[in-house]
Amino acid sequence: MMFKHLHPYEPFIPKKTKSLIVGTIPPPRFSNGPLFEEDVDFCYGSKYGLLWPLIDKIYNLQLEFKNNVDAIQQRKAFLTKYKIGICDMVESCERKRNDASDLGMENILLRDLLFHLKKNPTINIILFMGGNSKNGPEYLFRKILKKNSIQLKPVSNESPKIHKFNLKNKTIKTISLISPSNAANRSIGANPLYKKFKLQNTSFNTFDFRYLMYKKYFLNLDMGKDFAVEKSDNTG
Repeated sequence: MMFKHLHPYEPFIPKKTKSLIVGTIPPPRFSNGPLFEEDVDFCYGSKYGLLWPLIDKIYNLQLEFKNNVDAIQQRKAFLTKYKIGICDMVESCERKRNDASDLGMENILLRDLLFHLKKNPTINIILFMGGNSKNGPEYLFRKILKKNSIQLKPVSNESPKIHKFNLKNKTIKTISLISPSNAANRSIGANPLYKKFKLQNTSFNTFDFRYLMYKKYFLNLDMGKDFAVEKSDNTG
């Protein structure tokens, strides 16, 4: 039997947002409850998710990882300060199993991400929390672009893949980071660069690998260095 899975949060897009984090949809318990004690009732708040632990380490924020109001406010304050928004791709879907698998989503109703980009013209970078695998955020966004006859052009095919598209005479770049879900650990383990780091340091793990990637791009956003993303056109 199928059940309806609704996104529990409205897009969080502060004024003058420059960068937009885009994933799919939080785990069903964030819509239907109950939450775990270590969950945070906000975007990417799952105790098993790695986005906020990565951001916490990159910026040395000392965030709380508890189901309380302070933890929510800490995350909103961070996003507002650094002009980063969050708008996931999926408004609702149906599932057969009570899990967070993107592949398990059926009858997907997409959010109109182009509407939010037009409404917030200061956004010039999209950070996809995952790539172009089926039902991933980039995959779903491509559907919207195709429907609107907008072409997503490759900038760098190295990991993470970078693309660009034009919207209302403006170029917006997309960066497809490795998913912060532990479900991506297997693909990281097969990555040649990860294997190289692992040979050099046996304690190196999948979190460390994500950290190196996320740090590069998030700190560039922090310092407003759009040229750092431009450099990726040639170097990946």
